[in-house]
Amino acid sequence: MINIAVVGAGAWGKNHIRVFSQIPNVRLKYVCDRDPDKLVSLQKTYPQTKMVEGLEPILQDSEVRGVVVASSALSHYSLSKEIMLADKDVLVEKPMTLNVKDAQEMLGIAVKRKRILMVGHLLIYHPVVDRLKEMVDSGELGRIYYIYTQRVNLGVIRQDENALLSFAPHDLSVILYLLEEEPVAVTAHGESYIQKGIEDVVFLGLQFSDGKMANIHLSWLDPHKLRKITIVGSKKMVVFDDMEASEKLKLYDKGVKNPSYDTYGEYLSLRFGDITIPSIKMAEPLRAEAEHFIESIELRKEPKTSGRDGLRVVKILMAAQESLKKKGFPIRLGGE
Repeated sequence: MINIAVVGAGAWGKNHIRVFSQIPNVRLKYVCDRDPDKLVSLQKTYPQTKMVEGLEPILQDSEVRGVVVASSALSHYSLSKEIMLADKDVLVEKPMTLNVKDAQEMLGIAVKRKRILMVGHLLIYHPVVDRLKEMVDSGELGRIYYIYTQRVNLGVIRQDENALLSFAPHDLSVILYLLEEEPVAVTAHGESYIQKGIEDVVFLGLQFSDGKMANIHLSWLDPHKLRKITIVGSKKMVVFDDMEASEKLKLYDKGVKNPSYDTYGEYLSLRFGDITIPSIKMAEPLRAEAEHFIESIELRKEPKTSGRDGLRVVKILMAAQESLKKKGFPIRLGGE
């Protein structure tokens, strides 16, 4: 039996509480939140779980092996650090931290104390993203030209982080996972329309060393709710639309035989093939993520979305923040 605690019982924390309470051979021993009203409400649904307002009981309990940090992004670093120093494994929600130095320190603690440090890059555990990875790695799409994503809606307007920090980790983690390389330059354009100094809409661009590009559109001030990833390759193109109920993935057998054409006749060399909807067995990504965390604890193996992955995403986020401040000035990324 693996004993787990969840810190943070907000909108997303409640999802973690639900999922970990349903996994066999896992005991959700603690839920921690500063709001006593939330704890009273949760106690009715989870009577076997201890509700606490502070971290101390969790840190002192030797039975607790893993802790999920689903609190505000501002507290991810301090809470995760304290938990790992108490020799417990951590699954921290994205973004891992709000600056590179803190992310590096967290990773260093995890390595030194031999702790599991996993980051909640949820989409990496999505069955459709697994299929996209197979397509990219097998060469089915050909050479990848560019990727663009849309993560927009008219939704919760946050006060402690902008649309970049709130939404971009999802798409950045997927892009890095699919391409297995990091960008060499980052540009970000955004504006604050609702709250001064907190960007509601951001257009984030990534440039890779071999010419590949990625563009990410992020907004909580948009008439549509879109969760879409489009990948354009030299052989085929594919679209992952997470808002679709069933047909989430569409593969387009389209391309250009001769990308450099000068006459209308050569334009006819464009290829328009079939649209295929691959059959994919769906499963809840959050459940898969939670089970992977438990497996990592049991087997003492580095998670699929480790602290190293979290650090890579934070580096890009911070470069994008700098670019935002400089009104879209390109920020080059170096090595470690």
